[in-house]
Amino acid sequence: MGWKFSDDTPIYLQIIEEVKTDIVSGKYKTGDKLPAVRDLAYDAGVNPNTVQRAYAELERQGLVQSERTSGRFVSIDDEKIEELRKDLSDFYIRELFRRLRDLGMDDKKIRDVLSKWRDE
Repeated sequence: MGWKFSDDTPIYLQIIEEVKTDIVSGKYKTGDKLPAVRDLAYDAGVNPNTVQRAYAELERQGLVQSERTSGRFVSIDDEKIEELRKDLSDFYIRELFRRLRDLGMDDKKIRDVLSKWRDE
């Protein structure tokens, strides 16, 4: 995985977002084991404490479950995963509209562009 971190957001939050995206996209399915803290830290080029913090937050959010000696697993709560999918899609749509408006586009122009793009 090609990890590229931005300077404007804490790394553990970026790891959380990446894991969430991997869960929603199906890279990690419900019940799948996540990479070990040290393995992910090595792959990402970060301190294991950073990954530990990200995993702990994902667990607090109910997206990851910890099994004492076996590691961490994606939640088997399909409703929780679907809620995450909806939240992420809403965020991306809001972000798209915000950026298009920043480009000076009004709602009609945005609708026209989206319709054209959809039809292609």
